[in-house]
Amino acid sequence: MNAIERVAVVGAGTMGRQIALQIARYGCPVNLYDLDGEALNEARTDQRAAAADWIAKGIVSPDVEEAIFSRIRYERDFAAATRAVDLVIEAAPEQLELKRQVFAQLDRALPPEAIIATNSSSIRVSLLEDATERPERVANFHFYLPVWERTMVEVGGGTETLDEALDALSAFARRIGIMPLRVRRESTGFIFNRVWRAIKKEVMTVADSGVASVEDLDRAWIIMYGRQRLPPFAQMDQIGLDVIRDIELHYAEESGDPADLPPAILTEKVERGDLGAKSGRGFYSYPDPAYARADFLDPESST
Repeated sequence: MNAIERVAVVGAGTMGRQIALQIARYGCPVNLYDLDGEALNEARTDQRAAAADWIAKGIVSPDVEEAIFSRIRYERDFAAATRAVDLVIEAAPEQLELKRQVFAQLDRALPPEAIIATNSSSIRVSLLEDATERPERVANFHFYLPVWERTMVEVGGGTETLDEALDALSAFARRIGIMPLRVRRESTGFIFNRVWRAIKKEVMTVADSGVASVEDLDRAWIIMYGRQRLPPFAQMDQIGLDVIRDIELHYAEESGDPADLPPAILTEKVERGDLGAKSGRGFYSYPDPAYARADFLDPESST
């Protein structure tokens, strides 16, 4: 199987735009597709802000910024975005039927040798592969946010995925500065998200049952593990509570166990439109969330 050189990312949300920027940063051209022109505009703005932050921190030099952005094409034309590519990374919302529709559309549009990879954080490849006529070239390629800080991607297949396809994806991951982690057997949630799910589900259950507040649970996390990474509720706000809800619903649909349904503390917020940082309110209020304040860990300020 040939090396991956030409890439398209379908979906210009937070994950899709970060994946595209990481690819461009490491010298590979990428088409970023979204039907929503405003999503593409927001993607461009966010990517510019990320690049400016890299420059400010000395991660990249100012003279490479324009070279990075010259490699990104922002496309609303599906055919133009997917024409003659070796790999498409699907970054649509975490909804099985929507992803299946996207995969079927991609299968019709792409060259027969192209790989179709989902960035799904929980959906098994075997639930997507039969939406195409190329199950041997369907795979999971799951990144973590922020892509350039959590530099790992889970690489896994379905029932018919060729080892050569997974090897090509792993090689491409290394090329763009990302550690490939091979998923050796299908599993809902893959590798790290199985661990992360246990954490997020338990902290929501503890808060939902009235044992502790959201803030105190996040305080405990920061005191135990430091501020290098966001605590659980803050992380969920950044991901998007609607995304978290959809993932939990998928687990519940797979297991049939009511205990796997999203906790009320999550579903109630989503129903109100409190989706996290992107809506201005989730477990915290934005743009000045309590967890980011200097006094968040001050014993005198806690309630």
